[in-house]
Amino acid sequence: MEAEEMVIRLPGRSSAPGGIGETTVLRHKEVHHFFFLPFREQPIYSTRAHVFQIDPNTKKNWMPTSKHAVTVSYFYDNTRNVYRIISLDGSKAIINSTITPNMTFTKTSQKFGQWADSRANTVYGLGFSSEHHLAKFADKFAEYKEAARMAKEKSLEKMELASSPSQESPADIHSPLTPPVTADLCRINGTGDDVTLSDVSPNSMLQSDLSPTTPTLAHSPATNKHWEAELAALKSNNAKLTAALLESTANVKQWKQQLAAYQEEAERLHKRVSELESQSSQTNVIKSQKTELNQTIEELECTLKAKEEEMVRLKEEIENAKQLQTQKDELTKKLEDTDLRNKELEEQLADLEQRLESSQVDQENLRKNLKTLLEILDGKIFELTELRDNLAKLIEDS
Repeated sequence: MEAEEMVIRLPGRSSAPGGIGETTVLRHKEVHHFFFLPFREQPIYSTRAHVFQIDPNTKKNWMPTSKHAVTVSYFYDNTRNVYRIISLDGSKAIINSTITPNMTFTKTSQKFGQWADSRANTVYGLGFSSEHHLAKFADKFAEYKEAARMAKEKSLEKMELASSPSQESPADIHSPLTPPVTADLCRINGTGDDVTLSDVSPNSMLQSDLSPTTPTLAHSPATNKHWEAELAALKSNNAKLTAALLESTANVKQWKQQLAAYQEEAERLHKRVSELESQSSQTNVIKSQKTELNQTIEELECTLKAKEEEMVRLKEEIENAKQLQTQKDELTKKLEDTDLRNKELEEQLADLEQRLESSQVDQENLRKNLKTLLEILDGKIFELTELRDNLAKLIEDS
């Protein structure tokens, strides 16, 4: 995925009257180089976290300022001894907080921390992916906070040493050096690109301003010492201001060189954009061909998928057919066995029928014989009965 872009107009050539220059597109990784490098501000520690800000209305609820985890970096300005926390979401600066000695970073949970920025009148919150990242960020915050405190103390000491020769502040001394200081220093510390140096040296101006007071210095030794101290203080301030102006002049030259480099880069990028625009027609044709090829590939993939499904179905049908053939063979074998068994049973049945018929004939003959025997037996029984009766009569008669 391409990085988010921001549009910056650099001073340069313009075809329209009153135009402010050509348009240069700076990607996310070039934003730091464009904004911070001229001011000697470099990142010294970076991590990733979800950024939140306190709700300005309720002062209780957190409002997310980034949809996903973004890079949160500590920056150090070696010219001003200033530490800042900066985070960019695309081209939008969602954190720009200068670390001061009275700030405190508070861990509110295992993965969440917050700090209040009185200058921005808000409270920032960071949600980290692990407790280790939160602890590392908190340690860096404490370290840079202590460094900011020491830098502030050193700057106060330098200011006290600079103001110690005189009871009055250099800004309160009415001399020819003080009027141009504010205007020049505003251009040095601000965003101006030019510094105007006077053709007359500060020493010559100091001599010309002090020459009218020369007759008055002889009136009193105390007054003479006082003005000698004032003269030493003015010379010291003059030397400091001269060094500051020279340094600012060198910085301006460096910034102009960097600006020229940016203009060259902008022109190169403009040419590159023109080349890309000329190639856009070919790109469109390639895109259309790519779209057609993608459609063809999708159709072939659909056909291949259908064929694969059909092959799977046919394999299943073949397996079913094999199973059916096996069952058919088994049934055929069983049928043959059944036919043989039937033949054997039929033979047994015919044998049994013959035996039954012969048995029936034998039974009929036996029945006839038994009937004949019964008739003979009945005759014999009748004769025996008559014989008994006769014997009985004989016995009675006798």
